[in-house]
Amino acid sequence: MEFIGHGALGLGGVAAWTSYFAVAGIPKDTALHLMPIVGGLDVAMGLAVLLCPVRGVLLYMAAWGLATALLRPLAGESAWEAVERAGNYGTALALFLMAGGGAPGSWLRFERPGAYAELRPRIAWTLRLTTALLLAGHGALNLLVRKPVFGAQYGMLGLHAPWVEPAVGALECALAAAVLARPGFALLLFVLAWKLGTEALWPMAGSPLWVFIEHGGSYAAPLGLALLLRGEELVPRSTRRSAA
Repeated sequence: MEFIGHGALGLGGVAAWTSYFAVAGIPKDTALHLMPIVGGLDVAMGLAVLLCPVRGVLLYMAAWGLATALLRPLAGESAWEAVERAGNYGTALALFLMAGGGAPGSWLRFERPGAYAELRPRIAWTLRLTTALLLAGHGALNLLVRKPVFGAQYGMLGLHAPWVEPAVGALECALAAAVLARPGFALLLFVLAWKLGTEALWPMAGSPLWVFIEHGGSYAAPLGLALLLRGEELVPRSTRRSAA
């Protein structure tokens, strides 16, 4: 979702993205010509991970997601923009770990390692930190930065009071702390529903649907962690001890 959504936006060209190309010294006209190429590569990566999620591609996706997130503060935006996009790199990193991470084996194959049970805590913590970061980042953009686009989205719902953005930000920061402290199944399902609702405001406010799709990591992280934790709850402790 992240790469296909991001790539589709790039294929259409996004004028605001030229400032990120400028970080590397690429002028605006050249950036607009390069954008469809970068977008096409992103779409190809998104399709590749659906068809054959090899480890090399997954590691590239995690690194590229982190790099594009860091371009925002490098271009003069708030550092919380990079934190909020944790879903762009954290979920790809979790899938990379599921594929064996840096264990011996081919980088052109999806190989579930023999010691997969030993990797589950690492995968769970990756998704846990990812979920907490994306909540904290979005919360800080509401609470501290007061990002104008959020105010416009809430206004579309008839919420024009000045306390709306700080209240949303405080709630999301509280959710981030709760996920770090005790990520229960019900809490994670609430976070999933919350993120689906808040991110749906983008297309409702006139942004392309691809923006909602691009934020797929924000839905995948809490959902993946919820399923992982529920799976552990359903396995009898005696079976877990035997497996260990």
